[in-house]
Amino acid sequence: MKVIGFAGSNSTNSINKKLVDHCLSCFEADSSEILDLNDFEMAIYSADREKSAGVPSLAIDFANKIDSADLLIISLAEHNGAYTTAFKNIFDWVSRIPTRKAFGGKPILLMSTSPGPRGGSSVLEIAKNRFPFNGGVILETFSLPRFNDNFSQEKGIIDELLMQELFEKIKIVKNKMKI
Repeated sequence: MKVIGFAGSNSTNSINKKLVDHCLSCFEADSSEILDLNDFEMAIYSADREKSAGVPSLAIDFANKIDSADLLIISLAEHNGAYTTAFKNIFDWVSRIPTRKAFGGKPILLMSTSPGPRGGSSVLEIAKNRFPFNGGVILETFSLPRFNDNFSQEKGIIDELLMQELFEKIKIVKNKMKI
């Protein structure tokens, strides 16, 4: 089984990337990979750019990474209550690749975190409702509030109830994936 994870952020110190990394360690995958959105930076999507130059090769590369996965683990950062520009731009470009849905029918463990008390719940709700229309099969969702209080680089999630909640959701994902 191959698991691909990424944070919907281009921050070099992304708390969502830390959450993805922690979550990946809970899966006994044959291979796993964390994608960095900075490796897929492209011009802002526009219909004019698409018409004149087509879909950028980086969007196709990102789609190929998705296609190589058996499971996606995505944790979205929240900017002004929605996706970050970095994620939205990749999402827009990948969605323009002919004959595919952006998430390629892949199962997804969808998460979010933030320093605040809502843990990115607005962007999580947007994605939970949007991704199925773009070929994402949402198996479970998880929100980690107050990242700086509830997460340790060495231990992962330090709040016992939140840790149990995530582990229960991982267990559900594993059962649905039959792993």
